[in-house]
This record gives sequence, structure tokens and C-alpha cells, in this order.
Amino acid sequence: MSRKQQLHRPGPQPGPPADDTGCSILHVDMDAFFVSVELLDRPELRGRPVVVGGLGGRGVVSAASYEAREYGVHSAMPMTRARRLCPHAVVLPPRHERYSAVSKAVFEIFRSVTPLVEPLSVDEAFLDVAGARKLYGRPAEIARLVREKVFEQQGVTCSVGVAPTKFVAKLASTRCKPNGLLVVPADGVEEFLHALPVAALWGVGERTEQHLARLGLRTVGQLARVPLATLQRELGNALGGHLHELAWGRDPRPVVPESVDKSIGAEETFDTDLDDPDEIRRELLRLSEKVGARLRAGGHAGRTVSVKLRDGDFKTITRARTLREPTDLARVIYVTACELYEASGWERVRLRLVGVRVENLTSADDAPRQLALDEPETGWREAERVIDQVAHRFGRGAVRPAALVRRGEGRPAARDGRESGDGRG
Repeated sequence: MSRKQQLHRPGPQPGPPADDTGCSILHVDMDAFFVSVELLDRPELRGRPVVVGGLGGRGVVSAASYEAREYGVHSAMPMTRARRLCPHAVVLPPRHERYSAVSKAVFEIFRSVTPLVEPLSVDEAFLDVAGARKLYGRPAEIARLVREKVFEQQGVTCSVGVAPTKFVAKLASTRCKPNGLLVVPADGVEEFLHALPVAALWGVGERTEQHLARLGLRTVGQLARVPLATLQRELGNALGGHLHELAWGRDPRPVVPESVDKSIGAEETFDTDLDDPDEIRRELLRLSEKVGARLRAGGHAGRTVSVKLRDGDFKTITRARTLREPTDLARVIYVTACELYEASGWERVRLRLVGVRVENLTSADDAPRQLALDEPETGWREAERVIDQVAHRFGRGAVRPAALVRRGEGRPAARDGRESGDGRG
């Protein structure tokens, strides 16, 4: 079977099933999620190298198809380098509202199997399926069911690691990508771990890896055989003890359900630093429109609005304000963001980056809303929902505030700056 076929059709794994006794933890990780969602709308791009990310000179890669990864392209890479490595790649700007909608549907599938779902980002989560066995069978069978439901209902694939602990389950999902399923039996954890490089352990960054290499420790197995006291002397008590436990597969952390979205935001890095307050306010408006749309797409409202400002020397400040009631309206977010910007004292500072974020999220259906005495029953809320409907059909740039239309512009212009939002690459 070709890689292209494998990516688009989840199926049983080859070989005899592994013993999943005691393996109640699943780590589900969507495969090249942003790219996979784009291919749903542009199937003609399947099999080609596709990159999602910022289009400007300071843009970065948010996600890369597996065809693009064969050329060395990966997330968080500068887009200029990605284009050099794979000049024939198709580069697409991110559409976070679309990804958020698919993510919400995928997480509904997870929660239809078990209420114990711990989101890590828009495209990955831990599931504890110990209580789902009577309904759905053994953990490996539940993992197959999740993969099939995700593909059948949303048309995208995921990889699933099944293990006794969260740490091992996450490693397993990484090892079986793309579109795979890997069970690490409880009695096979040490064998699985000890063959891996030490960099696979959480907490081992580049410097720690180099330090361990100087000690002759390049695999998890080599590290596991070092006395705990020696590791703590070399790395410190906390890190040494942490790595010693992980090297033997010990990770007692439970799956803790929580909201997938703690905050929703967007930011822009400019190709040329800006010091014109009117231009900055335009950017705040554009970002507020994005954030408001993402809130409504996810069914959220938030009480705290914050702005992020970064100057040419990379000095960064944030300013925040908590509103009387939660909102999902771009107009409210924009007005608040402008007030925070104007009160920051940075109106004449040359800015490299501007960001808008909404925190303290709640369900929009549960958010209280008190009409002011002079506020009509219909207005901005209905207008923004109509814009959402138009954007869903014709694209986000089809309707937008007049302030965002440059003179002489006949259609929405592509931004040159880097845009980023929630979600992993």
C-alpha cells in the first residue's frame, strides 16, 4: 500500500495484537492536522508537498504534509528556509476558524467514548478508557474505534498510542505516525523505552542532551542504569529524579479533563516595524475580527481581553482588562484592545509585533448578557453572525470592515506579515 493510501484509510495494524492489559491510557494525535484539514477542501493537492504557515519574510511553518517533510520541512521552521528546501511546495495561509471547527468535532468523538479527555492542544489529547471497556471493549479496540470514527466523520486521520501511562502513550503515538496504532504492553515498557535516544524523555532539551552525551549516555537504557544519586549530582535533584523515573516508565499522572481552549488569540509580526498609531489600530481591528470569529466558531465567550506589543529590540509588554461580562464580539474586543494600546504609553514606539487575546473563556450559551438601556435587541451580534455565515461560504475576506480595505483595493490583499494562533504545527 502506498503512503498516500495509508494516510487516507485507517485499518487494522499488521501482526498479532499486542497485550493491552493494564493499558488504559490513549494518546491521540492528529496527523499533520492543519494540512489534513486543508486537503479536505482542496483534494487536488493530495500527494503533493503542502505547507501551512505565514507567507511573509518573517513567516514560520505551522504544519507540513508528510511529502514536504521528506525535504526536511517541519513546523516552527522559518518559511524562507522551507521554501529553499522545497521550492515546489504549495504554501497556504492558516485558516484557524476552519481548524477550530474540525477540532471541536473530533473532540466530541473523543468524549462520546469517555468523559476522561485531557486536551493538550487543538489536535491532540489523552484519553483514559478504563471505564469504557464494558461498552467498547479492550483499549486497543477502543483506539481502533476512535480512529475509524475520526476518519469516517471528519475525513482526517490520527495516530494513537496505547500504554499504561501518559508518557509512554505519547511516545507510542509519535512512533507510529502517520495514521498508526501502537500498543506498548505493560510488561514491554522498559524494552520499548530503553532503545530510544535520551532526547525522547520529557525534560531533555538540547543542552541536557549534550551534557548526557559527555557522560556517555545516549539511550534511555544507558541513563536508566545510572544510579539515581549520580544523575541528581550531574543534573540536579529535580531533573535527575524526573528523568530516572521516566527512564523506567514510571509516570503516575492521571488524565485530567479540562477545556481544550484556555484562551484564543492572534498576532501579527510585521515585515517592517510600524510606529503609526492609525496603522496599529488597523491591525488591532483585523486581529480582533479574527479572534471574535474564532470564539464564535468554537462556541466560546471570554471576559479578559489582552494586547501584546513587541518593539524592534524584542522588548515585549502585555496589557489586559477584565470585562463585566463575557463577549464573543469583535467590536467589543477591538474597542478594549485600542484602549489598552492607548494606555500602554507605546503609541509612538516602533512595533515589530501586535497581538490580541481573549481569556477566561466560558460557553457562549451560558454567558450572561445584560442589554444596556439604549442598546437595541439586534445589532452588532447579529451583524457579526451574518458575516460568519458569509465567510463560511465565500471566505473570510468576502466581508470585512471598511477600515481594513485599502484605497484602490478591489479584493482582499494577502498580508505579508506572520500570523499565528492557537494550535500546534
